[in-house]
Amino acid sequence: MTPRECLTPKEIQIAVLVWEGLTNREISRIVGTTEQVIKNHLRSTFDKVGVWSRLELAMYVASHGGKKWAEGPSLGAETVQAVGAD
Repeated sequence: MTPRECLTPKEIQIAVLVWEGLTNREISRIVGTTEQVIKNHLRSTFDKVGVWSRLELAMYVASHGGKKWAEGPSLGAETVQAVGAD
């Protein structure tokens, strides 16, 4: 199982938004939650992907295809649509 396959759709969405250069505050507004919840998602994502920082996460997403990374093989069309809809 790849690290990406361990992530929830919300964690994938947030990782892509980090890769796009958004701040936690901007991400929280897009997702419709608080900055603390975003920090919690990022902490979990860091652990699952094996990185220590937002920069490393952005580099990981970039090196695995950027936005296409969010459309990985284990996600069905419904999940990809739900990730983009938030």
